[in-house]
Amino acid sequence: MKPIFKWILGIVAFILLALAGGIWYFSNKWKPLLDTKIKQLVSQATDNLYTIKYDDIHVNLLLGNITIDNLHLVSDSSIYKKLELVKKAPDNRFEISINRLKIKSFGIRRVLMDKELFLNDITVERPTIHVINEVHRYNDTVSRGPKKPLYEKIKDNLKKIQVRAVNLNDIDFKYTQVQKGVYQDFEVKKVKVRIDDVLIDSTSEHDRQRFYHTKMIDIEVPGFTYKTPDGFYKVNFDQLKINSKNRNVLLTKVAYQPTLNKAAYYRKKGEGGSYMVLKMDTLLLTGFNFAELSRDKKIYAQNARLKNGSLSIYSDKHYKSPPTSQIGNAPHMKLMQMSTRLGIDSLILDNIGIAYSEMSDEYSQIGTITFDHTYGTILNVTNDSTKLLKQKLMRANLSSNFMNAGKLSTNFVFDMTSKVGAYTYKGTLGKMDLTVVNKMIRPLLNVEVKSGNLSQITFDIWANDYRSKGTFKMDYDDLKVNILSEAGDDGRREKKGLLSFMINQVLFNPGNPDLYGKYTVGHINKRRDPNHPFFKAMWQTLLVGIKQCVGLGPEREAKLMNTAGKVEKVVGGISKAKKMISSIFKKHKTPEELLKEEKEDEAKEAAKIEEKRKRDREKAEKELEKEGTGN
Repeated sequence: MKPIFKWILGIVAFILLALAGGIWYFSNKWKPLLDTKIKQLVSQATDNLYTIKYDDIHVNLLLGNITIDNLHLVSDSSIYKKLELVKKAPDNRFEISINRLKIKSFGIRRVLMDKELFLNDITVERPTIHVINEVHRYNDTVSRGPKKPLYEKIKDNLKKIQVRAVNLNDIDFKYTQVQKGVYQDFEVKKVKVRIDDVLIDSTSEHDRQRFYHTKMIDIEVPGFTYKTPDGFYKVNFDQLKINSKNRNVLLTKVAYQPTLNKAAYYRKKGEGGSYMVLKMDTLLLTGFNFAELSRDKKIYAQNARLKNGSLSIYSDKHYKSPPTSQIGNAPHMKLMQMSTRLGIDSLILDNIGIAYSEMSDEYSQIGTITFDHTYGTILNVTNDSTKLLKQKLMRANLSSNFMNAGKLSTNFVFDMTSKVGAYTYKGTLGKMDLTVVNKMIRPLLNVEVKSGNLSQITFDIWANDYRSKGTFKMDYDDLKVNILSEAGDDGRREKKGLLSFMINQVLFNPGNPDLYGKYTVGHINKRRDPNHPFFKAMWQTLLVGIKQCVGLGPEREAKLMNTAGKVEKVVGGISKAKKMISSIFKKHKTPEELLKEEKEDEAKEAAKIEEKRKRDREKAEKELEKEGTGN
């Protein structure tokens, strides 16, 4: 190699070494400046509530990269207590730990000279986020004044902050709710978050296209399970996806269900009430207003869709609860009582199955009523007073298959501003074989429909918390019922022939119109039992119309009960007479002895019935225990 090239290579090597040394020197000299700036910014932006700590910060001026090791953002408990005393403490506190924070294209000169921070990319490795929620009532009241924007807190140090992308990988998230000194936790692992185009300057606070100063936040949460504080229920889902740019919130395989099977649930609870299982393949919110959520804690969305789900409610009548007033507990009144402001333009039900089951305390059998394949739309689902000024009515148009047989169409109108919970409902039920209702009435009433053809039911009801009024029409023919005996040890029930004959021939109309062409319309004017919940009150109202249409008005119903009692007495009297005559011929007994023997027999029979009911109950509980939780 010629000497000239040696000199050139030597000069280049010297320049590179000098440049590397200069970068190393300035990187190390600027580290204290960066350290001071970062801590100062965090303190000012959080009103001294938070401090930031880390093990080391690595600066590469040539590439404009910064790496921070083992970073911790912690809240100062003493500052928080002072904020509570002056009623300025936030409801949420954060504890954040990050294994490594990588920042690319960090323009240090631009920060120090122009007071503008531009970052190309931020990657956060294995962050742990702990949110501590402690609600303060003063945060739910009218604002004490305009909140200081984030830009106002940093403008003395920076005029602008812009980040093109932020990636948070495998977040371990913990949420702690504090209520009256009691801590309730739930955790989610492996959460992924991507944030695009973060901008904090004098204009970004008012940019309606941004959510928390960002163009997009995309969150993906894997499945998790949360148990309610009382331990009776759990909530779980397979996946949660949130995208602020598309304004969508998606939940898949959502479930709210008990942690115990039915038998164990009621034994542990020790009282009555509902055993509820709610499952949904998809819950999708579209047109979600993230700005309202962040600014005013309001949940607003254009549409909510519940797809391919089921709601199952079960009640065991062996367990009693003290009667409690249900006044004010109608669905629309409960919605108005929610502390969270809610506004959903339309709630769409897409193939939802609804079932109510009840175990009879007398027969230890389960009767079930179902509304299968329910579709429909509920409009104006809101408790926001500003929205209700424009439209105070919530409307629901629903269709389903009653007992998977007859087509049921209903229309509800709820007056959201009514102090007495006013609402109306009307609908039609199409053709069906009436014997399908045996699944409901046979286990609970020991009655079955032998035959019956329904042509149509129509009803139109006005109601509130205290009374229901309206009309009920039922077109049917060939109605016959059987009154059944209690099930024997083999589970079979025999028809009470004489009693069934009397009821069918004397009391029930076999059709409407009847054999003489007379058409009966049910006219309803019923006072509500205040202890009946909303849907039971609706059923009791419709039952009044059904009874009138089949000819079982109040007078006939009293006659039915009287006839049933007389027939039972006649049958029982014949049996006793046979036994008495047999006893007389077998052996002469005094009237006193016969009376004593009759009472003893009655006591034995009552004990036998009670013992059988106990066995039936135990058998039913064993069957329930075989079921999986939530079935």
